[in-house]
Amino acid sequence: MIDTAQGTDLDLQVNRRGFLKGCTMVAAALGISEAMIPKLVEAATSAQRPPVIWLHFQECTGCTESLLRASHPDIGRLILEIISLDYHETVMAAAGHQAEKSLHDTMEKYAGKFLCVVEGAIPTKDKGIYCKIAGRTAVDILAEVAPKAAAIIAIGSCASYGGIQAAAPNPTDAKGVMDLVSGTPVINIPGCPPNPISLLGTILHYLTFNRLPITDNLGRPLFAYGRKIHDHCERRAHFDEGRFAEQFGDFGHRNGYCLYKVGCKGPGTFSNCPSARFNDVDVWPVSVGHGCVGCTEPNFWDTMTPFYERLPNVQFPGTAGITDVDSAGKKILSVAAAAIGIHAAIGIGKKLVKGCVCKDDKKGGTNS
Repeated sequence: MIDTAQGTDLDLQVNRRGFLKGCTMVAAALGISEAMIPKLVEAATSAQRPPVIWLHFQECTGCTESLLRASHPDIGRLILEIISLDYHETVMAAAGHQAEKSLHDTMEKYAGKFLCVVEGAIPTKDKGIYCKIAGRTAVDILAEVAPKAAAIIAIGSCASYGGIQAAAPNPTDAKGVMDLVSGTPVINIPGCPPNPISLLGTILHYLTFNRLPITDNLGRPLFAYGRKIHDHCERRAHFDEGRFAEQFGDFGHRNGYCLYKVGCKGPGTFSNCPSARFNDVDVWPVSVGHGCVGCTEPNFWDTMTPFYERLPNVQFPGTAGITDVDSAGKKILSVAAAAIGIHAAIGIGKKLVKGCVCKDDKKGGTNS
């Protein structure tokens, strides 16, 4: 029989290791030293868990679905030990009047102290009638909650910039949180969906340092969106050497070549996807053969389409004299052929010299 007490202790040890691993991953993502990990752990395990109100507006719930599959920490530890998730329409047990009471009780009790997470765009056309919850528009709900929050985290591209709802012709005049809120700090965690480590890193940074992380000009935390996908993609070496998949399923595609020619938007997209990856599976779209669609960028549904055509004007930084990918393959082949020819000529020259020396040696002479 299994000793239940021992089994419980083992579970706690495993959970503790997983939790510490998560804090280490966050420290790495934030770019802070290992010496700060104990402070992250302390902030994450504090008895004073920050209350969180999570609002859902125009969205597919994909950001929440991604979070539900997180493992460092898992959703249970996140909402029961790190934060106090007081209102979240997808995962909360309450419904109807009970749910609305929880929302308003949290707003009043923790005014100026709670974090507000917004998932989904906010439609503003026709006074916001295209998204209603409990008979109230998303515009009205955000206007009530935002001023009372300590800070707002816009999770996903919809909440950050409007997402697909804001794609042309944007029939509901959907907007991101930053377009509608002033006076309360807002940070964007774009992506469709974003990596949960980006949200967790933002929350732990806030708990540890009592402020939101440093952001770029689009309100994205630099620790997660400070580099282009192209700059730390595992296929970058193929790009630099001019090796491209010309179409899906060809030799280059099957052998991991760069996906730029089949539409990858990595050269124009800022995100940590290649380094953070997703939920312990250690994959992301490009690693499994699908190009980046640029989902962390504003208006990507309009600016990045057609998704399977390459971005224009991306310069080829590799071999001297190559300025675009169209000429890359031919020029690299020319350089390679020239190199082979030179190598062969040197080899023949060496053989001729060797043969000449051997003949002179036989005659007893020198090759002077």
